[in-house]
Parts: sequence; structure tokens; C-alpha cells
Amino acid sequence: MRRALVPDIVNLQAFECAARHQNFSRAAEELNLTQSAVSRQISELEQQTGLKLFERIRRRVILSEAGRRLLPEVKELLARSERFMIGAVAAGQMKASLRIATLPTFGAKWLVPRLGSFLAHHQDVAITVESRAKPFSFEEDNFDLAIHFGQPTWAGGVSTFLCHEKVLPVACPRLADRLKGETSDFLSQAPLLHLTTRPKLWAEYCRVHDLSVENAFVGLRFDQFSMITAAAVAGLGVALSPTYLIEDEVRSGALAPIANLAMSTENAYYVVRPEEKRTSSVVDLFQQWLLSEVGETDHM
Repeated sequence: MRRALVPDIVNLQAFECAARHQNFSRAAEELNLTQSAVSRQISELEQQTGLKLFERIRRRVILSEAGRRLLPEVKELLARSERFMIGAVAAGQMKASLRIATLPTFGAKWLVPRLGSFLAHHQDVAITVESRAKPFSFEEDNFDLAIHFGQPTWAGGVSTFLCHEKVLPVACPRLADRLKGETSDFLSQAPLLHLTTRPKLWAEYCRVHDLSVENAFVGLRFDQFSMITAAAVAGLGVALSPTYLIEDEVRSGALAPIANLAMSTENAYYVVRPEEKRTSSVVDLFQQWLLSEVGETDHM
């Protein structure tokens, strides 16, 4: 990294504040600086970037075209810096910290409801959970561990099998009762709900169970299982959902299985950790806890 290209954070703060107020004097008041200090910091940033960031019109300053392009990135950099410091302060009060990446729905429906059992035995671990829908670079995102669905391949990561996925057709009780009274091809007339990222899931299910595939690609489409679950509860169709995702809805009676014909999908869930953290004791603890929790919920 070339230090000459690393911006001074106070110069970025001065730029963001002046851009927000479109006034150097108001920016100086907010930052508890003199107007000349704010002008100097912005001038330093302009010299470093080679860009003219403001147009000075009479007593006003307005962002230049270059300044408008730069502002969103500066805001994001300042926000990330603030999050970093808040996380560092929080982790500093604990003996260890864990930053976990998880699939959004898996995190909300399976991981978070069980997290209390880990914290009960490890109260001195500061945990941050963030959602990631796709694989990422551990070098760019400093996660200690990721929960991944797919194949056990991840650049720069070591994968450990967590569990298979089983999917089951479910619907609201009214629709489920009607379909149970149909013939063996109980899905032939059913409105199906589809996941855009897994468009062949219903076709594969019908093939495995020798059911009609005439309408296997027809129906409403959503990009998250959580929306498919909401659509099924609302009576919009039949969802082919991972069993872990619909535990609460089945337990409460909001959804009911149409038939006990589950299917194990080709892909599975894996715990992935960066190669350089394969010997981390706190990551070991969390991975072992995950595996033990899956062992208790064998229906996944």
C-alpha cells in the first residue's frame, strides 16, 4: 500500500461535512474548527486526489462534478471506519471476538434463535453476525467464519461439512387440506412458489418423486426463501422449503406439509474458515457448537 495514496481521515470528514452543508463556515462549527482549517483540509485532499472538489460561487460553495462522484465513496469509508472503531471498542472489553458471515435466511431462522446457547457458555466472546448471500474474499472481508450453502469449494477457505438440506412442500392449512384430497399427483393443479436462484428445484422434486412436471416452472417467483414462506402463509401457493426454515410456521400451524415426501438437495451447508485461522481456538469452539446443534436437529 502506498502511503501517499492513503487519505487523512480528518480531511475526508471535512470534505463530507462541507459537502453536506455546502458551506465551509457551518462545517467548521460542526467540526469545532476554524474556517481556514476546514479550507486547508479540503485543499490538501484536492492536492492529493488531483481533483477540484468544490466550485466557489460568490459566498457559497457547491460540489463539483468530481466532488459529487467522490462523495458516496467518502461517506461509505467514514461509515466503515466508524463501525470498525465501535467493533474494536466492544471487542476490547471481551477476551475474544468472532465475526461471522451467514446466509440471510439461515441466519435469521436457524442460527440467531440458537445463538443464546453458545453465549450462555461463552459470555466473554464478542460476536458480530452479518449476512452474505454469496461467497466473498476473506482477504477483503475480515470474517472469522462463514456459513455457506453449495459445494465445499471456497478460495482461501477451509470447508467443513455441516449438514444436508431437506426440502418439503408446505402450504397454508386451507390449501394443504384441499391438495391432500387430490390424486397421487397432488401438485398437478397447485400454484407453485419458486426461488429465482434455484429455478429447477420443483422440477427436480417432481422427478425424484415421480410427480407431474407440467407446471414445475410456472408460478410466482421470489429471490428469498423468507418471502416464499410469507407467500405460502398468505395462501398464494405451495412452497418447497428447507425444513429448518419453516420450523416455527409448522409448529404454530401457519403452514402444513402437503405430504411427507421430503427431498435432500444436491448441495449442502458448510462451515468455512480462512486458511490462516484454521488454528483459532475461538473459531474451533464456535464450529464445534454449530456441529453439535445440527446433530440435535437431524431433520435438516
